[in-house]
Amino acid sequence: MQTLGIIAEYNPFHNGHAYQIMAAKKASGATHTLVVMSGSTVQRGSFTVVDKWTRARQAVENGADLVLELPYAY
Repeated sequence: MQTLGIIAEYNPFHNGHAYQIMAAKKASGATHTLVVMSGSTVQRGSFTVVDKWTRARQAVENGADLVLELPYAY
């Protein structure tokens, strides 16, 4: 079992992000994919364009097995 970890914002999620997940899984041979994603704010401190639940759902629909929220403080 190989696990792939991706740290992302997905603000908003787009086809390039879907390609990133697919290509990373293929290159690594991973059987599971974990995404740690920013919540309602991004690294620059601004609010996201799309809510975190929608972005997480889109990530799962495009190949992520689990999406965890990176707490604001980090």
